[in-house]
Amino acid sequence: MKAMQYNLDQLNRVSKDAFVAALSGIFEHSLWVPEVAANERPFASIAALHRRMCDIVETAGEAKQLALINAHPELAGKAAVRGELTAESTREQSGAGLDQCTQQEFDKLLQLNAAYRDKFGFPFILAVRGYDRHGIIANFEARVSHSRADELRASLDQIYRIARFRLDDLLGG
Repeated sequence: MKAMQYNLDQLNRVSKDAFVAALSGIFEHSLWVPEVAANERPFASIAALHRRMCDIVETAGEAKQLALINAHPELAGKAAVRGELTAESTREQSGAGLDQCTQQEFDKLLQLNAAYRDKFGFPFILAVRGYDRHGIIANFEARVSHSRADELRASLDQIYRIARFRLDDLLGG
């Protein structure tokens, strides 16, 4: 079921359930973020809503942050192949050309996904808007050598970028 479209003013006034439903795709499979934000309305701007939602994640503790990170699909991974991505992830990955990978690129992404998950225990996260598949692979190759702490931080920062893109798309920002 598709969430209703609202502008920010309308979103500030709807019921908590409608607010959560409207923002259900902003943080991948993590309704707890808009559930907390709903109690803190009204928001003066999309930027203020975004900042508050990011702050909710920042203060949630590592267990909830890891659950949020792990809710994200691998890039060009099994969920994409099986057609199991959220509508937002499908648009983002196809917009970056990940649905047009050559077999060699696809194999490279599978190898990088496995190496990254083995090393860090969570999927590689990248806000792919503005990247093509070559840039994504290069970013992936560079980040797999980082420390776990650096990648936890990078993953959250990328999730915040994804959330802002999704909020702007949803609310016309």
